[in-house]
Amino acid sequence: MIFSVFSDGHFMREALKEAFKAFDADEVPVGAVIVFDNRIIARAHNLSERLSDATAHAEMQAITAASAFMGAKFLEECTLYVTLEPCLMCAGACFWSRIGRIVFGARDPKRGYSLVKGQVLHPGTTVDGGALEQDCAEIISRFFKQKRLSDV
Repeated sequence: MIFSVFSDGHFMREALKEAFKAFDADEVPVGAVIVFDNRIIARAHNLSERLSDATAHAEMQAITAASAFMGAKFLEECTLYVTLEPCLMCAGACFWSRIGRIVFGARDPKRGYSLVKGQVLHPGTTVDGGALEQDCAEIISRFFKQKRLSDV
């Protein structure tokens, strides 16, 4: 393993910057970055509203950008930092891209992949949850609270 001069917190803060971009664009505020060799190679946030595409989640956008950067469909040596636990669709994309590691912030008790019993991620993928969990959960809570208030 390559020694990292940056911590998971550092890269999660970069993912949070992406989440704030989504928040400002009235998208569900989820952000993601993909890191290879201690360097961010892809940045993304949710674009589902803007693109009218239910599959335009931050993780999907980041995986596409990272694959283009690497010139490869497999991302075994990369780490995905995402502010919210991936949904089942995004976990599937992580499986097929063979992402080496996933670090997520807030857990998603309603739609997170961990609700599904059984092997969802590639066997070679490691997962660490709870990085900057409070900050990641706060932006999601604030977004939906604001949405509920504007619907009244």
